[in-house]
Amino acid sequence: MAHGTGHSAGTTGRKARHPGGAAVAAVAVLALAVTTAGCQAQPANGSPAATSSPPKTSAAATDDAKPSATASKPAASPTTSKPAPQGKTLMATGSQGKQVRDLQARLRQIGHFGRTPTGYYGTLTVAAVQSFQGKRGLSRTGRTDTLTWQKLLAMTRTPTAAELNPPTSRPVAKPDKRCLTGRVLCISKNSQTLAWMIDGQVVSAMDVRFGSQYTPTRDGTFSVYWKSRHHVSTIYHTAMPYAMFFSGGQAVHYSPDFAARGYSGASHGCVNVRDEGKIAALFDQVRTGDKVVIYW
Repeated sequence: MAHGTGHSAGTTGRKARHPGGAAVAAVAVLALAVTTAGCQAQPANGSPAATSSPPKTSAAATDDAKPSATASKPAASPTTSKPAPQGKTLMATGSQGKQVRDLQARLRQIGHFGRTPTGYYGTLTVAAVQSFQGKRGLSRTGRTDTLTWQKLLAMTRTPTAAELNPPTSRPVAKPDKRCLTGRVLCISKNSQTLAWMIDGQVVSAMDVRFGSQYTPTRDGTFSVYWKSRHHVSTIYHTAMPYAMFFSGGQAVHYSPDFAARGYSGASHGCVNVRDEGKIAALFDQVRTGDKVVIYW
């Protein structure tokens, strides 16, 4: 969410619900434009981008999300001789799905992938595969070919469900008392976790991050007023998949940038989720009107 629009978005959104003349109608039009604008990732300590010149970044950005042209180049082979063929490429930059998640979990078992699986083959996965290939005397292409895959299978075991889809990499905070009744997205800024709770029981949990000091995520009690599965920010022209709006233009949504950079980045006020599979399941369960509690 662009800095300076958050307060007005929340205020005008409330006025739009109580029609009362031409002035209110005009405010409602403005509110719709702002609330659909959404927010965009930015450096954790950086100043917000100018809204007059939004970045033209891709919606599916970096690990994982699509790497930059520089980052995606595989490391040069340490020898000048042509490497031996390693077979058919099975997975590479841009691949996604269960097999990628399996690859990441196996690489993590033997110390080559230092994070939870995301199911997206981006820059971090390329680097992890290159590390594995280098240790095994293979050409460091960063692509998972048949030979690389077979060597990895021989060295690892089938990942458990918890390894493939860990509940969260951070301990879930003790829920705020406002989260103990009804259907609630219980979001702790202190633990940086979201717990989906129904009548006081945690149904699922996931890692989240928030806005920077310049574009903070609002604290308080809200409700989901609009869901948009394939939402695109009208300010930054970037995708906000599985968006669940709760306060003006602020929403809970999947962030490829968060999946790629982790907590070194920040949003423009939204609550970013790093695991696409988890928020996709959450999106299907949450209803309009469900409570959102954001607390420290």
